[in-house]
Amino acid sequence: MRARGAAGTIMLWLLGLCLLLFALGGISLDLWRAFSERRALAATADAAALAGASVIDEDRYRATGEVVLVPGAAAQRAREDIVGQPDRRAFSSADVRVVGDAVTVVVHGHVDFTLLRLLQPGDFAVTVTATATPRRSS
Repeated sequence: MRARGAAGTIMLWLLGLCLLLFALGGISLDLWRAFSERRALAATADAAALAGASVIDEDRYRATGEVVLVPGAAAQRAREDIVGQPDRRAFSSADVRVVGDAVTVVVHGHVDFTLLRLLQPGDFAVTVTATATPRRSS
């Protein structure tokens, strides 16, 4: 003989389990998207930093063999490279700094929630930094 109310208790447990699985699926999907977009933003930052670090003073290099950046042109080349990147879904802004012989690019982005939007509206904030310096090739 079955105890009264047992069927209702099992139904509540199953409903709770379904909600838990939905939340877990939402977390895994949204984290996967955030990692994917972070990788795309990191590629943007890396490419821009390398593009900026490739702008050297050619006359000085030919005269002395010294590898030195042209700061204004390096920053401009890095910014142009950021604008030319094809994957800009999560991109929101970028900062380019040239200090000494280093080009540093900081890229900011946001990844919207997908399934978790039903539980909590919002997004992930993603920030990626890349630094590159020019070097002589061997």
